[in-house]
Amino acid sequence: MSSTTQKHRNLVAEPMGNKPVTALPGIGKALDRNLRAQGFDSANQVLGQYLVMKRDPVTFTSWLKSTSGANTHHAEACTQSLSEWCENNL
Repeated sequence: MSSTTQKHRNLVAEPMGNKPVTALPGIGKALDRNLRAQGFDSANQVLGQYLVMKRDPVTFTSWLKSTSGANTHHAEACTQSLSEWCENNL
């Protein structure tokens, strides 16, 4: 099992609510700007995209990389956290 960051643990332990995109692991200020430019203003909107993509990690990671410019490491960190959040909350 891989280790997780505090940001990851915080996200999966709480309701999604109206968190900013930067609450997602792997998403910092630059990727936040890129996602906002594409109309994704909150973490729950990114979660919605993950759900629309049927929680498929490969498809979502690819989408996140192309939409935000995330590298593989950051995109996979975000995907892993959303997957775990869904397991805990849906």
